[in-house]
Formats: sequence, structure tokens, C-alpha cells
Amino acid sequence: MQRVSQASVSIEGKVNGEISRGLVLLVGIGQHDDESDIEWLTQKVVNMRIFADDEGKMNRSIQDIDGSLLVISQFTLHALTKKGNRPSFIEAARPGHAIPLYESFIRQLKKEGLVVETGVFGANMQVALVNDGPVTIWLDSKDKR
Repeated sequence: MQRVSQASVSIEGKVNGEISRGLVLLVGIGQHDDESDIEWLTQKVVNMRIFADDEGKMNRSIQDIDGSLLVISQFTLHALTKKGNRPSFIEAARPGHAIPLYESFIRQLKKEGLVVETGVFGANMQVALVNDGPVTIWLDSKDKR
């Protein structure tokens, strides 16, 4: 999760989604993830207070600022790099498992009343963003952190 002042995702030179103030969510679905992980993640994203209030303290959520989300699938977040110099992605979920969870996450975020833009699952995407702060938060639904 990255707090941004603007962001976009392009595929084959064409902008697929773009936002102004909000969050870029780079989402890696693991092979053991399920709907409960998506529900936990949705609530964390919606309620995380990482936007400044009038005193400059991180005290506002994405909903409080009427921000937008850019959600990008990124299986490489599950890279294992312990052995050798070529990452292994065996922990990443296969598309048949990952796509329904990714789509469920997007639906749940929209149900919360958020504007959600996306990339395309599995596509070669170019993501451009201006990280505001910078603020980057790692969320792990398995460790609940």
C-alpha cells in the first residue's frame, strides 16, 4: 500500500486506470489465501489512517479524504530469494485461484464506496506513481500485520 498524490497504470502504451490522491495497492495473492484474507485486507485498507489531518498527523483514512484506489495484481510480491539469484514464485497462487480473490477484493472495496481503478490481472503493466511522504505500508493477511 503506497500513499500517492497521483498514479496510473498503462498497458501497451494505453492508460488503463489512473487516480489522483489516494492509495496504490500492489496485491499479491498467495496459494493459501482465501476469502477471509480478502475480507481482512479490505477492512485494513479502508480503515488505515495514513493521511494527514489538519495538524499534519496521520489520522485520516482513505474514506475520510474521499481518496481513490489503484489496485494492481503483482504475483512477484511472493518471490522467494533465499536460494540462488533467480527468484522463485511457487508461493504465488495460480491464476485459477488468484483471479477470483483479486476480483472479490475489488468488489469489496467498491462496496465500501471507494473509487477503484485497476490494472489487468497477468498483463505486463507500467505503473507510474508519485509516492506521497513517502508512505509505504506492507500488509500481510496471514500474519495479520
